[in-house]
Amino acid sequence: MRTIEEPGARTTRSGPGTANALAGNAPAAGTVPAGSAAAAGSAAAAGDTAAERRRELAAFLRSRRERITPEQVGLARGPRRRTPGLRREEVAALAAVGVTWYTWLEQARDIQVSAQVLDAVARALLLDPHERRHVFGLAHATDPGPGTRCPVVTDAVRAMLDQLEPLAACVQNSRYDILAHNRVYGLMLCDLEAVPPEDRNCMVLSCLNEEWRDSFEDGEGSLRVMAAKFRSAMADHLDEPAYRALHARLMRNPQFRAHWERQEIIDSTSRTKHFRNRRVGLLTVTHTDLWLGPSHGPRLVTYTPADEETGRRMERLREMALERETAGHAARAGERRGGVRGLRRARGPGPYGRVSGGARREPGTRESRPLRGT
Repeated sequence: MRTIEEPGARTTRSGPGTANALAGNAPAAGTVPAGSAAAAGSAAAAGDTAAERRRELAAFLRSRRERITPEQVGLARGPRRRTPGLRREEVAALAAVGVTWYTWLEQARDIQVSAQVLDAVARALLLDPHERRHVFGLAHATDPGPGTRCPVVTDAVRAMLDQLEPLAACVQNSRYDILAHNRVYGLMLCDLEAVPPEDRNCMVLSCLNEEWRDSFEDGEGSLRVMAAKFRSAMADHLDEPAYRALHARLMRNPQFRAHWERQEIIDSTSRTKHFRNRRVGLLTVTHTDLWLGPSHGPRLVTYTPADEETGRRMERLREMALERETAGHAARAGERRGGVRGLRRARGPGPYGRVSGGARREPGTRESRPLRGT
């Protein structure tokens, strides 16, 4: 197996065992793997655990479906309704999934459940954050919901990201998901706020986002390095569904697949990088990884200016982000004020602490939140 020679990087050579495991190669014909009986027993135990998880997930979804009234989701009850709560076809319609598929989900069938579809079901069932976490945990899936708070990104870590400005900084995991970022990083490689949460992954962006790809002096070489880094990280996570799902998605991209098949690996190290930013021009920065936990776990990634001009340009990026943030806050405040005035003119004032039209306004808050049934 070859390795990538990158300036300042520590490279290693993996043996055939690692390559076969990552590529999914089977033993040669006519051979019997050592410990096959033990492996078969482990596989059976894993199958039993997966079946139990499916049963738990099915029962939980069914219980939540039965507790929601049609009126809560804007549906008419009708004169002949005997089903407690919602019907399966109603949940399927609200989540924009097939009725048969959702029925199988509640029957604990062995089907593939994507994080995006599970997110749609969770929204249709009005699950709160704790219930969402339970559902995604049972399904062994990563919650793509934009409002989901990652336990790794604590308030202290978020404060540190903000305090590092005008340095660009983000928190990534070993899958290269971008878990959190500050304003400068949000504009350094592309406009991250315009990217759906489920696509905020460095490798996915390298494959799909034109602005991200164009910001690298050598976009193809950068993707090659990312593929080698992901191969190195994935060796410790071969059985994890999130890694397998990301790998399957990336392998649909011809460029990534070509680099993956090179069988190259590389470790992450500090080094100087050059980015072409569409807003402020060339940025020369020093990339540093600060691990928040064990190696190949979450890490704080920082980009420090390597020269004075880059420092001034990164400060300009921060100013642009602040200007946009201020404009966004003002626009949302105007929309809220206009919406409340319109409701009051149309329906008159509601009782104290409420806004007519089915919303609850809590004292001391600026936002209205939908009413939730008990």
